[in-house]
Amino acid sequence: MLRTILITLLGPMLWGTTYAVFTETLPVSHPLLVGAMRALPAGLILLALNPRIPPPAALLRHAVIGFSNIGLFFALLFVAASRMPGGLAATLGALQPLVVVLISAILIGRAPHPVQVLAGIAGVIGVGLLVLSPDAHPDPIGVAAAIGGALSMAIGTVLIDRWGRMGTPLETATWQLIFGGAMLLPVALFFEGLPPAPGLTELLGYSWLLLLGTAFAYFVWTRGIGRIGSSAAYLGLASPVVATAIGAIALGEWFSPLQWAGMVLVIGATAVGVSIGRRA
Repeated sequence: MLRTILITLLGPMLWGTTYAVFTETLPVSHPLLVGAMRALPAGLILLALNPRIPPPAALLRHAVIGFSNIGLFFALLFVAASRMPGGLAATLGALQPLVVVLISAILIGRAPHPVQVLAGIAGVIGVGLLVLSPDAHPDPIGVAAAIGGALSMAIGTVLIDRWGRMGTPLETATWQLIFGGAMLLPVALFFEGLPPAPGLTELLGYSWLLLLGTAFAYFVWTRGIGRIGSSAAYLGLASPVVATAIGAIALGEWFSPLQWAGMVLVIGATAVGVSIGRRA
């Protein structure tokens, strides 16, 4: 099981590069289009690796997961990233494990363990200590988008746990990306239009985001949820840790004592949340 956890952890770690790649290489003025271009091509790449169409009942469930986990989530994620500092967006996104255990009680009938709830709260505090800066000013639309994104992906995570036996992890990752990207693309084109023609920097950014940050990351994430359960959401706390480390390296800085304390809280919350979830 430790091997499964470590492989699943690669997904959130790769997601931790998203904010830097988006803000430094991709058109920030077109967040919805970036989300669509991240999802749909990645799903088609996975489909080329496994060209199989699931039965209609499974496709319908994939579409529901794709809307919640990809289409809506990516839209809200990039809107939040374009309107707020990454640290504030990451702290609000860290609410996801807490939301997952509460939604699991509703959709699966799995009552949250009190220690899981405490671990979720500790994770949010830890991420806040790690990434928040005193000059971070909340943008109302950005805050709403970040919280909505955490809720949306939490629902998708629980649905993968509940419906995860409807196909292989590769199929689930493939079709949620295809459906989610296909839903988001027309909305993005309607509201944002086309961005300028991409240059080499944009192409490199899209390549990283498509191949590693999406296609590979969502495959290992879906695989991990199927084996660990929805408590895998606690592994998502690794994403802001990686994002903060990238920022520190880029600026040539080192973690402060408060940031180290936050990292300890995040690691502890992740370990406790996943282990308690597995036993439950």
